[in-house]
Amino acid sequence: MTPAPTRVLFVCLGNICRSPTAQGVFEARLHERGLQQNFVVDSAGTGGYHTGESPDKRATAAARKRGYDLSVQRARAVRDSDFVDFDLILAMDKSNLQNLLARAPASTQARIQLFMSILPQGPEEVPDPYFGGADGFEQVLDMLEQAADAWLDQQVQS
Repeated sequence: MTPAPTRVLFVCLGNICRSPTAQGVFEARLHERGLQQNFVVDSAGTGGYHTGESPDKRATAAARKRGYDLSVQRARAVRDSDFVDFDLILAMDKSNLQNLLARAPASTQARIQLFMSILPQGPEEVPDPYFGGADGFEQVLDMLEQAADAWLDQQVQS
């Protein structure tokens, strides 16, 4: 019997920069490793400000330069059902982590972690590039690629 896929949700504030980019990077890494059938991946925001919108054009352009396609993604807000439906919920920063923990049922809180926590020697948070320049989106991609690889290495080993 084939085990159920691991369900991973990436979360930032508006779901137009960091979390859709994390989703795109993670999906590409899964495809490279031939593991896409073992995972279900999505992204959401703790705020519903951009619901239905495409990812930020700067995030999309930076991702495209590295071979990631974010074009089919649309922003959505975190739903109450996400806390039960996803095995792992990865927040991009402490503010979103706290928002998720405050909203999640106690029985699901262990599923919620900081995305960068997989790299104990690195920064704790993925900075929000929204109000900055193009270099911020490149920095975010560097961080997301490194952490995505580490999460996948851990998932494959467990």
